[in-house]
Amino acid sequence: MHSPTAVPPSTPPALEIERGASLRAFNTFGLPAVAKALVRVRSEADVKRVVNHPELGIAPKFILGGGSNLVLTQDVDLCVLKLEIKGIRLLEAREDAWIVEVGAGESWHETVQWCLDHGLPGLENMALIPGTVGAAPVQNIGAYGVELKDRFESLDAVDLVTGRSITLNAAQCAFGYRDSVFKQHLQGKSVITTVRLRLPRPWVPVLGYLELERKMAETGIASPGPRQIFDWICEVRRAKLPDPSVVGNAGSFFKNPVVSAEQCRDIIGRDPEIVHYPLEDGSFKLAAGWMIDACGWKGKSIGRAGVYERQALVLVNRGGASGAEVVTLARAIQESVYGRFGIRLEPEPVVV
Repeated sequence: MHSPTAVPPSTPPALEIERGASLRAFNTFGLPAVAKALVRVRSEADVKRVVNHPELGIAPKFILGGGSNLVLTQDVDLCVLKLEIKGIRLLEAREDAWIVEVGAGESWHETVQWCLDHGLPGLENMALIPGTVGAAPVQNIGAYGVELKDRFESLDAVDLVTGRSITLNAAQCAFGYRDSVFKQHLQGKSVITTVRLRLPRPWVPVLGYLELERKMAETGIASPGPRQIFDWICEVRRAKLPDPSVVGNAGSFFKNPVVSAEQCRDIIGRDPEIVHYPLEDGSFKLAAGWMIDACGWKGKSIGRAGVYERQALVLVNRGGASGAEVVTLARAIQESVYGRFGIRLEPEPVVV
């Protein structure tokens, strides 16, 4: 009688490590830079194997998603982790919400589309925001009255020192305006691998923005559904934002500044046309793009970096720009806006 043949345990594929990897194709600005080492991460297990790697484990890490929120001014002398974890599914249908679980490497916009295609509305106001799902909580992305924190359940991450898996809820993520714990004391210390989104039931439209009110007036549609809002927002964004595959850019370059009611009244007294939005806490959000345009920057350039002709909030690569040129242009804009309005604009992208 033959004894059963032992089946050897399957060995996971080796980590893909690229030395001296060009990062030009991995940042939407199309800026030149070279990474000391680049590792494609396709699972939580890959992250843990990097942590336990004899060489990479002790090397400082740089986490790269879609590269849509990044200005590279120099080569990256770090181990770059390129997040490519895929997968999206409806995890749970609760009475008050749908919970959707998404891999950190999924495209944010394609996730919004997937949810709508599967009858799961709630993300439509954030259509066409570039980047990956894993980057969304880091930046607390938002558009047209909805932020990631409004649609967030929890996330999984891996500690880059211990290799332990952790799960964080919304409070632990400490979301702020374009901010989170991952831009504060967890910066560079953990990798988000999975995000769970909470889409409220019943669905309620968020319509309080000028562009959406204009679309409602133009079309005569007073009660748009989620797909209609999605289509409108895609139209609005495509009309004023350049496609990164055609013109290198990182989307909105500056945060919309938040000021007190008193500051807002003072600025309106000097510039009555300034675009501003009231916030729940009594403060006001000012339109940074309007202020940049008012300072005469729309369509202007410094070197091969320029301000987009149709939206002053977007800086573009006019062809062969360096990260240094982008930063020089950004600083010049900041000085202009500060000189006229007394407001210091903060960049949205990470400058490396």
